[in-house]
Amino acid sequence: MTHLPHLVTDLGLILGAAGITTLLFKWLRQPLVLGYIVAGLLVGPHISLIPTVIEYENIKIWAEIGVIFLLFSLGLEFSFKKLVKVGGPSSVMAVIEVIVMLLLGYLTGKTLGWSTMDSVFLGGILSISSTTIIIRAFDELGVKSQRFAGLVFGILIVEDLVAILLLVLLSTLAVSQQFAGSEMLIAVLRLGFFLVVWFLAGIFLVPSFLRKASKLMNGETLLIVSLALCLLMVILAAQVGFSPALGAFIMGSILAETTKAEKIEHLISSVKDLFGAIFFVSVGMLINPAMILTYAGPIGVITAVTIVGKFISVAGGGLIAGQGLKTSIQSGMSMSQIGEFSFIIATLGLTLSVTSEFLYPVAVAVSAFTTFTTPYMIRLSEPLHRWVETVLPQRWMIALDEYSSGTQTVSTTSDWRLVVQSYLLSLTIYSAIIVAIVILAAQYLNPFIKESLFKGDLGDIITTIITLIFMSPFLWALAVRLPKQEAEGRIWANKNYRSLVIVMKFARIGVAIFFIGFLLNQFFTLQVAALVGLASIVLLFVFSRRIQDFYIRIENNFMSNLNAREISEAARMHHTLTPWDAHLTNFEVSPNAAVVGKSLLELQIREKYGVNVAVIDRGERTIMPPTSSERIFPGDKLYVFGSDEQVQAFKELLQSKLSRATDGEAEKEDIRLQKFLVTANSALLHRTIRDSGIREKTKSLIVAVEKKGERIINPDSGLMFEEGDIVWIVGSPWRIRGLELAKQEVA
Repeated sequence: MTHLPHLVTDLGLILGAAGITTLLFKWLRQPLVLGYIVAGLLVGPHISLIPTVIEYENIKIWAEIGVIFLLFSLGLEFSFKKLVKVGGPSSVMAVIEVIVMLLLGYLTGKTLGWSTMDSVFLGGILSISSTTIIIRAFDELGVKSQRFAGLVFGILIVEDLVAILLLVLLSTLAVSQQFAGSEMLIAVLRLGFFLVVWFLAGIFLVPSFLRKASKLMNGETLLIVSLALCLLMVILAAQVGFSPALGAFIMGSILAETTKAEKIEHLISSVKDLFGAIFFVSVGMLINPAMILTYAGPIGVITAVTIVGKFISVAGGGLIAGQGLKTSIQSGMSMSQIGEFSFIIATLGLTLSVTSEFLYPVAVAVSAFTTFTTPYMIRLSEPLHRWVETVLPQRWMIALDEYSSGTQTVSTTSDWRLVVQSYLLSLTIYSAIIVAIVILAAQYLNPFIKESLFKGDLGDIITTIITLIFMSPFLWALAVRLPKQEAEGRIWANKNYRSLVIVMKFARIGVAIFFIGFLLNQFFTLQVAALVGLASIVLLFVFSRRIQDFYIRIENNFMSNLNAREISEAARMHHTLTPWDAHLTNFEVSPNAAVVGKSLLELQIREKYGVNVAVIDRGERTIMPPTSSERIFPGDKLYVFGSDEQVQAFKELLQSKLSRATDGEAEKEDIRLQKFLVTANSALLHRTIRDSGIREKTKSLIVAVEKKGERIINPDSGLMFEEGDIVWIVGSPWRIRGLELAKQEVA
């Protein structure tokens, strides 16, 4: 008789039990995750109704692989660009929720008499909501198109990144066994450094590789290459002291920016489902029913803390972020559960042997209870909102409405803020790249050269020269490049600020000199390093033009890779993007552009490309807003409102090599994209865009309207304003403020 390895029989038992329970839970219309946990409970060592798993250690290895693929898949759905787009409200609500739940979890644990580490990990477990459960509940209830659902998705995106940070911090805390502020700070800085370096390097290399190899790839090879990239990043993360799950998440987020993202996500879905099922079954195998009965009281308390704490923290964060009472309550009621990341955090505590055995089954039990309550909580959010409205004093409701309306207006960004933000961003990015290059040169390049090619000081000199060549474009960008040239030029025009501008320029040069010294200090004495550093700065300026061209090629390739997915989707998408996916940018018309001499009516820019030409800046004259008969001339600066894809298509129409400005550079000081809320006292209420006279009175252009959750880009002039509408308008801030004053006078 042929002998089967225990691994095969165990796997068959696990999948058989999982198949039966998931079919049952599907029939009961309950989350499949709970079915997997029940399957694990049945095949685990604590219940003997059916055969149990023999070699649990092998299953733990499979479960770790499951975590890797779960995080890889989550990274594919995450995308750092989505994190940038979620905006301030979602970020504020997510941060408030995580902080509040960390504190509540810790205090609850201490109140129950648990150890410090158990309490800390309980806080981490309770701080992250379940993406899978929320998406499933929204689908079943048909609320994905409502405004609060978009806000919740933004919170979940921020939570994903916070969860990764929590894994790192809790690992550090578990190893040190004490709240060492310096160690925590170092852990956060290390995480930030590696996130920046991996993301930048990944976006620069991986999409280019996939694009060049695309002709050789079918579904099978793409799957193998994607999994190989995932596991290579897992190995790299483990080598530098992070969890394998972090590496999988990072590679997923890198691949999420490529044109192959959707296909990769489809290809790995079966692999993720298989290993994910094994992971969740292993979660159930750790549950001891007797322990759940023993800790029934704490489970009830923690479940109540989770539901109430998450509701209050998310709803309170929504009110602070100015999202209004109804949206805040709906968001808070939607996120009152824990899920996948909570299991991973609980597993981390067990793996590191820093938490008690009871914490894991308690966390699973709380997750099960809160999963069952989630759909009911979402359904109750509307009645709860109506009840709160009747209970709150009228003056409180008025104050909340005024506060929410006030936060809808986008404040103008000063030139100083633009310049300082750009300097800090440049310093962060280029510093991380330069430090990474120096570390790689010292750790790998120098030993290789000295062992294989040149011995002694000559090897150090060759290493330094090669490293400086690779560093030079980023040193130039750090010391010389002006990312916000227009804004800095306007600051320079004010003589009172010129000394500050000069100080900032010299500070940038000083940072570049420091990094050169940092490199040279790896191989030479301090005196030699200082002399060579000064010489290198001189050479940096002498060869500035060539280094600039080299840097621009690197940046163009990076930006092309970063935006490849959006550009690709533009070719097959209709113009159905939300107002906050669109933005105001500008282009200067070159003399040989195909649009020169043609009117806006002839070009049919809005009809063909979905964008609106809001302003034409022509020498000393500003045409705002232009009529359909206005013609385009060489040197005109066109201010265009649209999505990234729409703007890219319009840019191609211009048939010239334009470098698209960033949002900050696209805005003149007296031209802004702003929004305001139509209230019950508004002069615009029940009037159409045409009848309102906004175009004539304020020389502004309405480019988008949000009406009852529906977002309308470039609305028709016959659209009627209703209470609660959010109106997006392009024009001069003082003219738009005049419209607001007129509204108040009518009131």
